[in-house]
Amino acid sequence: MSFLILGFFTGLSLILAFGAQNIFVIEQGLKKQYVFLVCLICSISDLILIFLGIFLFQYFGSFFNTSIELILNIFLFIFLIHFIYSKIFIKKTKITFNKKKEKILLKNIIIKTLGFTYLNPHVYSDTVFFLGNFSKNFLLINKYYFAMGASLASLLFFFLIGYLSQYFSRYLKSETIWKIINLIIISFMFFLAMLVLAEILNK
Repeated sequence: MSFLILGFFTGLSLILAFGAQNIFVIEQGLKKQYVFLVCLICSISDLILIFLGIFLFQYFGSFFNTSIELILNIFLFIFLIHFIYSKIFIKKTKITFNKKKEKILLKNIIIKTLGFTYLNPHVYSDTVFFLGNFSKNFLLINKYYFAMGASLASLLFFFLIGYLSQYFSRYLKSETIWKIINLIIISFMFFLAMLVLAEILNK
């Protein structure tokens, strides 16, 4: 259960950012167009990528030696430090939403949602590399719990911002709220960075 919770909060920390995909989901919620489908595609895509990362590191784990693990942990630590740095020095930009409702075909909304998901390079670094790498030394059953927790975070997040888009579009423009959110994320990621650093020093 602890690995499920760890996965949930780790996944939430990674996804809780105001990128193009999240803005797109909120916009579809505001327009009330294909909200369920858009949230479902984003959630399932995250689940696929999260488990892909877990399975890749599980499969190639048999080829890892002490030196490779040390290199992977160093990259993981660098990733976390960069992530924390980007949250500390994040630039405040004005957020606008396109609320204009236009007729769009089902196939086009599917393609557009997949584009916002799979053409975003951060989705691979966050889900495949980070989550797979961070959990590489977990027992197999704990990897599943960790991945399920991260997937659940994505599911809840996308459906919340999709169906509560009016609420989120109003409050996520607040600089104070974003400072609080970023402070929580920075604190959690700093804790994970210290865990990775401890593993590096013990090698």
